Amino acid sequence: EQALTKAAEGGLSSPEFSELCVWLGAQIKSLCNLEESITSAGRDDIESFQLEISGFLKEMACPYSVLISGDIKDRLKKKDDCLKLLLFLSTELQALQILQNKKHKNSQLDKNSEIYQEVQAICDTLGVPKSATSDIPLMLNQVESKVKDILSKVQKNHVGKPLLKIDLNLQQAEQLERINDALSCEYECRRRMLMKRLDVTVQSFGWSDRAKVKTDDIARIYQPKRYALSPKTTITLAHLLAAREDLSKIIRTSSGSSREKTACAINKVLMGRVPDRGGRPNEIEPPPPEMPPWQKRQDGGGRGGWGGGGG
Repeated sequence: EQALTKAAEGGLSSPEFSELCVWLGAQIKSLCNLEESITSAGRDDIESFQLEISGFLKEMACPYSVLISGDIKDRLKKKDDCLKLLLFLSTELQALQILQNKKHKNSQLDKNSEIYQEVQAICDTLGVPKSATSDIPLMLNQVESKVKDILSKVQKNHVGKPLLKIDLNLQQAEQLERINDALSCEYECRRRMLMKRLDVTVQSFGWSDRAKVKTDDIARIYQPKRYALSPKTTITLAHLLAAREDLSKIIRTSSGSSREKTACAINKVLMGRVPDRGGRPNEIEPPPPEMPPWQKRQDGGGRGGWGGGGG
């Protein structure tokens, strides 16, 4: 305390006071985005030092008018003014450190949270060692380093060119999110319909006498596969950003490369003859007329009326 009081009495002429101001200013600048800084210190450069302190305090919105107003040469000549400067800088630094610690704590997520699980899945896929903490920024930095290391070992065109070649701004990203939400809602409706048709079809298989005795076997095989199907789509904006140019190539579903993954034993089963259920429009006869057709009145017919004149 005595050393601090002595440095404040010396003011800008005291090397200890000047160095302390420079250190406090550097610590504050490292924690927030400031244009001004306090760098000059020394007895031979007091005027520049005063200008830097004045600009720094104004940018920090210092509430002490005696430190930012009046003749700049008359500032920081009194002991009380120097102590006010140190008090302001030290309390601002403490506040910034508290805010920084809160941000760091907020980055520590619960390991059961969805965000942590997603990031951890990325780390497991890339083979990144598990972190002892749940610090998301730290984990993402490890992921970035691992991705750069992997890309440095593969060929230049291994990943391919992106399908989307423009940088999205915030407005475009929000618009694409809305489009994706609308499409997801539409496809969810379709998926629910297909899943319902699947349930009804499988249920109809159990109507036969042979299948009634195997109801439990059918349920044991079918239900796990059925519950694995979700009506909600998993496509997000991230899939668009990760899409490569080869995704735009349309491949026929009947092509050899496609059938390699869709062919199954049921495709080789041929159906026998089935009854003809008709329904062809060219074989349908028109319905019989419900009323006789209208005909024009014929000319020259006999006339009705009273008989000829009397005698």
